[in-house]
Amino acid sequence: MTKLEQQKEWENRINQYRASSQSVKEWCAANDINPGRLWYWLRKFKANNDVSLIQPDQWLPVEVREYASMHNALLIRVGEACIQVKTGFDPALLTQVVRTLLTLC
Repeated sequence: MTKLEQQKEWENRINQYRASSQSVKEWCAANDINPGRLWYWLRKFKANNDVSLIQPDQWLPVEVREYASMHNALLIRVGEACIQVKTGFDPALLTQVVRTLLTLC
């Protein structure tokens, strides 16, 4: 099994675990999974800010509009949130903000 296949398998397991409303111990016993492995993968995804739970080829809808009052700026909407990006923005900060909004919205 490749790393990507293993990661996808654990993504599915974690989604099933979270949907079950069971404790780690209960879910692992019912699914014949070592609780230590589940905890490992939960920490691993958490350390990646749940980026692994978002498919790398997933696209988000983008709507481009012209605004007379927004020269040299980009308006990004993620769910109900709206971000105005101007020239000279910090790409790393924008990435963190969008990732956080994706998990919340």
